[in-house]
Amino acid sequence: MSAVLPDSAKAAPLLSVQGLTKHFPARNGRIVHAVENVSFDVRRGSTVGLVGESGSGKTTAGRAILRLVEPTGGKALFDGVDIFSLSAREMRKYRQKLQIVFQDPFSSLNPRMRIAAIIGEALDARGFPRGKRRADRVAELLTLVGLSPDHASRYPHEFSGGQRQRIGIARALAVEPEFIVADEPVSALDVSVQAQVLNLLGELQKRLGLTLLFIAHDLSVVEYLCDEVVVMYLGRVMERGPSRLLYAAPRHPYTKALLATAPAPDPTRRRTHVALHGDIPSPIDPPSGCVFRTRCPEAIAACAGIIPPLDHVGDGHHVACIRHNERTI
Repeated sequence: MSAVLPDSAKAAPLLSVQGLTKHFPARNGRIVHAVENVSFDVRRGSTVGLVGESGSGKTTAGRAILRLVEPTGGKALFDGVDIFSLSAREMRKYRQKLQIVFQDPFSSLNPRMRIAAIIGEALDARGFPRGKRRADRVAELLTLVGLSPDHASRYPHEFSGGQRQRIGIARALAVEPEFIVADEPVSALDVSVQAQVLNLLGELQKRLGLTLLFIAHDLSVVEYLCDEVVVMYLGRVMERGPSRLLYAAPRHPYTKALLATAPAPDPTRRRTHVALHGDIPSPIDPPSGCVFRTRCPEAIAACAGIIPPLDHVGDGHHVACIRHNERTI
């Protein structure tokens, strides 16, 4: 396993996403604008939260970064190499470095395979030898995620949801990755189990020097785990920045609305209620200008004609809102 990285190494971005775009074809020649011009960095050894409502494009963005779905445009520089420009053959050697933990821990595990074989598949990808060394490695991985080595002989249906998610994490760790996309890894779990899995991810990151992209719709979960946050709405970034700044002083109306509905870990903290009416529009026919304007309590007429740039407002904090621009002029 990788060693914990020094602070100097953590300063450099391991992943730099630049202008990521993903479109899907729809009926009658129309296009689903799933992800539009998304950019952010993930520093080596850090955790970045990618948050937003269902339909915001966050899961598609995560999968496009890993090329589980092919991006339509943009770049993803992993340790300086644009992995979007690599051929399928060239991309194979990067598969060990970039892994994913899926949202549903049951459907992501083959019900006909024992746990030893499920984790063993990942070891096959590394060319790991069979026999006692493999059995020892599987036992080591299960112990690492808080399970017993005896669990290797069981099937997925014999475990709870939290235990299955731990198995999914062990499978991802089997290839000793540098970067993991955790795609809503606790949303399908009971609240009491969520904290256990979040603690595990935090411990593993520190112990192994992992870099994480943590996808979630619950901002309270992201606050607990993440160093930086990227807020998405209808395929676009509304706000991004260090967690401490974004939670203490959110600038975008959408971020404020999400925070107003998120459970506060500190019961003494007061949050201003922000009304957010209606449903997220269709990505086939997104609103003109700012895509959030049809639900925004602060929208003005000019919002319909301008796609707001993601402006830097200091200390790594960026906001896409023309009302903010007006206040700074």
